[in-house]
Amino acid sequence: MLRCLTSRSSAIRRQFHVLTLAESTAADNTLPQFMVGMNNGFLPRQKPLVRLPSAYKELDELLDDMPVIKKNGQSGLLHFGSFGEAVSTRLPLYDTTHVHDQQLLSALFRDYTFACSSYLMEPCDLASRTDKFAKALPLGRDRLPANIAVPLADIAAKLQAKPFMEYALSYALYNFSVKNDALPLQPENIELIRAFHGGQAEFGFIAVHIAMVQHSGRLVRATRDVLDNVEARDRPGTDAAMATLLQVMKTIQDSMETMWRHSDPDKYLQFRSFIMGTKSQPMFPNGVVYEGVADQATFFRGESGANDSMIPTMDNLLQLTSVMPNNPLTDILKDFRSYRPVHHSQWLAHVEDEARRVNVRRFAQAESNSAVLYLALLDQVREFRDRHWKFAKEYIIKHTLHPVGTGGSPIVRWLPNQLQVVLDQMTETSKLINRDELTAANRVMANDLTRRGVVQARILKREVKSLEAKFSTNADHRASNSRLNVGQQTRPLDMPIPGHTTGSHDQREGGIR
Repeated sequence: MLRCLTSRSSAIRRQFHVLTLAESTAADNTLPQFMVGMNNGFLPRQKPLVRLPSAYKELDELLDDMPVIKKNGQSGLLHFGSFGEAVSTRLPLYDTTHVHDQQLLSALFRDYTFACSSYLMEPCDLASRTDKFAKALPLGRDRLPANIAVPLADIAAKLQAKPFMEYALSYALYNFSVKNDALPLQPENIELIRAFHGGQAEFGFIAVHIAMVQHSGRLVRATRDVLDNVEARDRPGTDAAMATLLQVMKTIQDSMETMWRHSDPDKYLQFRSFIMGTKSQPMFPNGVVYEGVADQATFFRGESGANDSMIPTMDNLLQLTSVMPNNPLTDILKDFRSYRPVHHSQWLAHVEDEARRVNVRRFAQAESNSAVLYLALLDQVREFRDRHWKFAKEYIIKHTLHPVGTGGSPIVRWLPNQLQVVLDQMTETSKLINRDELTAANRVMANDLTRRGVVQARILKREVKSLEAKFSTNADHRASNSRLNVGQQTRPLDMPIPGHTTGSHDQREGGIR
């Protein structure tokens, strides 16, 4: 059964359907795999297809042989730098035009995007192994052969996706099987379907993201409850819904914190090259031509946790999106949000529209105790982005001089751009709170959250200044030695696609993507 979230007061409002707890569509292969639900949240509504049908045996076997470390422990094609050659000799040009089963389409999309990124990024990975502190990676392959490009473009069009690796549709959320359905979706209960490197660090990196998103169904329900109660101007109901959402976010944060344990920061570069994109990356100054599809070069952003839908949901519900600065860094954020399943994008647009229409922020800030709960939710977004910033420092900045994130964002300035917005809104909200109206517990919470925001803002400013100085030398080096680099991508062209609509470590100075 589909639940329609729509307004009684406006006939022109955007409608959105969310799957109910009944999950009655679980056996329906005609519907998209990614449909936002109160149970599955942002995970696929069906189990990802692990093995392709026998008709695609050559593709299945090629990807089994692809990782640097295969599942049997032996060295794979990427270890030897021979995947590109294997694509030309082992992979037929499959006809996928007859495929319409959504589960199979999603599995094929996952597998072809793994093949695509492996083929394009193989030269970059080989070089990064010999000199991880190189100031510039070598050029990647700039032509994708038709036996990958043609079926990938066809499948992507049917899924209304870009023909390139995505966080949800390929690398993370459609790339796992469960050992025991009766147990929670924790890393110990997850097996990956595909991998680039195949080591523990890559496994842990992906598995922790999946474990975090297992809680997104509760986040969807709590978000809906906040919107419903604000619309009804129900103060106790709104406070209860915000308190529930606060607990959900704390659970997600706890799961995120386990990244340190499951994925060794010193080994992130083992697979990072493969999840980069071709847009705003110096390895692809002229983009990539998809042979057999179009003669025009394409530019696509790499896989990134910024493509996840949990924090964008919070941004839109708390109306942070509307106060993001109008600058190129925010433009990148908006671009990231187009790299996700269509239903996820529709959900985010729905939440943004509804939060603005009922004015969640104004209603929450109008009463001081409610405002403290709103401030605590802002702080959860702050904590999430702060931990992501710590990841970036510890997993990336500490180990490489390549100044661009996997999605093509400037690594030193992009995350602080979003983090500063949250800190500013925390300051503004704190000013509106009348401490005399607060309960004793809320008064303590409000003061603690306010101090936390002030301290972080001061530290963040100092960190960014220091890191910009570190990377400025690298930028000067690249500018003087390669006039083609990112400058030619100031007007990138995405491929036209038929049918496409557009914790305990909190004190670490080390900090993924």
